[in-house]
Amino acid sequence: MKKFAMVVGLFALALPSLLTTPASAQATRTWISGVGDDANPCSRTAPCKTFPGAIAKTAPGGEIDTLDPGGFGAVTVTKAITMADEGVGEGGILVAGTNGITVNCSTDPNCVVIVRGLVIDGGPIGSNSLSGIRFVAGKTLEVEHTTIRNFNGGSPNGYGIWFNPSASQLTELDVNDCTITSNGQAGGGVGIGGGIEIQQSLGTPNIRFSIKNTQVYNNTNGIRIDAQGATGGSVNGVITNTVIDQTANHGLALNTGVGGTTKMNVVFDRSQSVNSTGDGAVANGPQVTLQLTNSVITGSSNLGVQVANSGVIDSYKNNIISGNNNDNLAVLTLVNPT
Repeated sequence: MKKFAMVVGLFALALPSLLTTPASAQATRTWISGVGDDANPCSRTAPCKTFPGAIAKTAPGGEIDTLDPGGFGAVTVTKAITMADEGVGEGGILVAGTNGITVNCSTDPNCVVIVRGLVIDGGPIGSNSLSGIRFVAGKTLEVEHTTIRNFNGGSPNGYGIWFNPSASQLTELDVNDCTITSNGQAGGGVGIGGGIEIQQSLGTPNIRFSIKNTQVYNNTNGIRIDAQGATGGSVNGVITNTVIDQTANHGLALNTGVGGTTKMNVVFDRSQSVNSTGDGAVANGPQVTLQLTNSVITGSSNLGVQVANSGVIDSYKNNIISGNNNDNLAVLTLVNPT
């Protein structure tokens, strides 16, 4: 009997350790709060304080949610994750001299990162913040219901979203219902920032993108799709129900440059490029095609539309291209609606 009691006692002593979750375990959903603490387990009742604190305790493919308004810190993402504010007040990332979110899933080519409902701010003039979201490696970046502003870092930085995948695999960018404003350095020209930059690396990656229901205004460049210097591959995308407004240089620019070998095709549908100091829409490169349908280009201080180096702009005859310093309609290839 004494031996049995001793065994039971030893088992009882061991039981708590058997039932305790290891400290290194990661949860599929974690929580952050403006009054949280990164020493916490990031549960709903004991939330963390920052995205960096929570991401270490969140399993790949998991989700970090905000419980209340707060500033939750710049973060580098190296695994599949969702970072979301579901309308509980401003879930902010306020930075100075760095990126707001860096996506660099170099060890996971299937990584999908979702950013939803956040406000990502580069701070006041002089903060020299780099880019709101910088995508380096992974498979897919989805940005939804998010505001990105005030990223004015020096070249090659200064973008609201800089999507520049380094691998040769197919990658995808999806932007929906976002406001992207006041990004890029003052002045005009290439390589000094802007709203959205989709940039093919020097290899041969294939990129797909969708930008919809989005406001891109008061940036140095509006939306740039750039494959200058790249060799091969393709960039295909659709921009729909989107407004590009008050751009210091070009509103929408597609660019592979002289002798470019990347095949680029972009549809600009039910959208507007207005009030650009440069050109409203540009197609530059021998395999570049911009398709305009149901869209408006007006108020450009230079050219409404422009092509260079054998680029093509197809117009489906249901667009309004007028009120520019020079509409330049002669460069369009007119296409009947189908």
